[in-house]
Formats: sequence, C-alpha cells, structure tokens
Amino acid sequence: MSETGASPLPSTSPARSPLFRAEQFVWLSARVLEQRLFAYHFLNGAADPVEAALDAYRNEDGGYGHGLEPDLRGPVSQPLHTGHALRVLDAVGRCGGQRVERVCRYLTSVSTADGALPAVRPSQCGYPVAPFVPVVDDPPSELLATGPVVGLLHRNEVWHAWLFRATDFCWQAVESLEKSHPYEVEAAVAFLDSAPDRTRAQAAADRLGRLVRRQRLAALEPDHLDACPVAPGYAPGEHHFPHDFAKNPQSLARAWFTDEEMARSLDFLAAEQQDDGGWPVRRHLWAPAPALEARPVVTIEALRTLRAYGRFVG
Repeated sequence: MSETGASPLPSTSPARSPLFRAEQFVWLSARVLEQRLFAYHFLNGAADPVEAALDAYRNEDGGYGHGLEPDLRGPVSQPLHTGHALRVLDAVGRCGGQRVERVCRYLTSVSTADGALPAVRPSQCGYPVAPFVPVVDDPPSELLATGPVVGLLHRNEVWHAWLFRATDFCWQAVESLEKSHPYEVEAAVAFLDSAPDRTRAQAAADRLGRLVRRQRLAALEPDHLDACPVAPGYAPGEHHFPHDFAKNPQSLARAWFTDEEMARSLDFLAAEQQDDGGWPVRRHLWAPAPALEARPVVTIEALRTLRAYGRFVG
C-alpha cells in the first residue's frame, strides 16, 4: 500500500490493457487531484487524499477557484468551479456535512434574482478564460450551471433553503426547452436523474429525448461523423454521443437510445483511447495548460462510463 492508500496496478499488467495505459497517462500528466481521483476509483485509494487535494482550490467564501475547471483560470470562486468540486465530493461519497453547508452559503451569495446560478460571474474579468465562455456584467441564470449542482445536492439528500428556488428554476427551464444544445441537455439530465419527483422527471426526460433525436444532438453513427452536424458555436468535431448523455445505464437518458446505438457509442468511446493512454478533449483547445489539465479529467470520466456499462473490470 502506498502513502496515498492506493495500490498500483501490477507491473505485470498487459501493456495494452486500457486501464494500465490510462494509469501511466495519469501519473505522467495529471494534477494531484486527478491522480488521487484515479487512485480512488481504480486502485482502492482512500477518499481523504482526494478531499485534501480538492481543498487547494477552495476559497474563504466557500466557493472554489484556482483553475479547478480548466477553462477558467485565476483564483476567484465561480459557480462552474464549485459545481466541479461537488462532482468530486459526490464521486468519493463526501457530498454532505459542514463542507457542503459552506458551499450552499456560497451558492446563495452568488445566485441571480430568480435564485439560480450564472455560469460565470463578472469577477472573472481580468483573468484568462476560454473564448467560448462569456464574461458579462450582469450574467443570467443558466441551466448549464444550475442543473448539475441541484441534481447532486438532491442525490446526496442535502436540504438547504437555496435548493427550493433553484429546483423550481430547473423544472421551469427543462420543461420549457424547445431548442437546445448538447451541454445544456447534459445539464438537464444531471438534474432529472436525481430530482425528487420521479414521475415528473420521467415525463420531462421522455420529452427531452424526443428533442435530442429531432435536433440530431447525438451522433448515432460514429463511423459516419461527417454526416452528423455539430451544434452551432461548437468546435469542429465536437460531437456528442449517446454515452455523453447517458453516462451510466441507470440514467433516464439511457432510454433515448437503442441497444445497438449505445453499443456503437461505447465502442467508439473505447477506441478513442490514444497511444499515450489518455482520452482526447473534443472541445476547442484554446491554450496549452487547460488542454493538458482537461485530458486526465476526460480520461477518468471515460473509464468510469465504460466500467458502468460493464466494458471492463477495474
């Protein structure tokens, strides 16, 4: 057992094993946070080292910054950073207690007039940020930022006053969608998969699935991507696939796709592992450091999705 509580994969693991190759990539390229997350998920690592690494990104206001979300640089707390932190805490079973109480106080302090979250607050001005992330003086509420946070808090049975209006915002935003784009749909799924009203969530998911297919937001034939449109404003090749919407078989979005469509999607995901063991970032790469930091995040997500569907044991 190592100092971090993680037992490395045996050195005799086949060189072409996807998990072994990914482990080498993580040790070579990842931040300490993703190294410890990989150890937690795949090497019997403990949760405490993950929390310790995450603390480096936490600010006194209860939010998170310091480039935790690689496309936002600088020290200031932002809702997108804080949503990322909650995903980490949820992944290691630590999304509760006083830590999350502090996060909820931060969320309350940065919410808009309708009780929901903007993606990026004006405090980001002056720090580097991806060109596709707008920084404005009076940012609106966004399902993209609010949905995943509300879903995670419900998933972990967190009860806080902030949740009431934020949940109402998510319901209104999801049920009024007439046209959307993949990232917004993924945020909606993150909310619906954990929303307390399961009957209402199922109905909303059914409607959203029809919208996804009608707008062709999911690339259903990975071998013929030239014929699949990319959402306006997205980078060339920034396709989204069934596995991006249904990250595990229990997701409401899994019903949107046939078994054959999901199998093709997972085959494509498995085949995307690159020679260095990591998975590629499909969105616009605007600077070297964010691109380098994002790949281990994407790699761990890919491995977790493949494992959730029984594609490998690890």
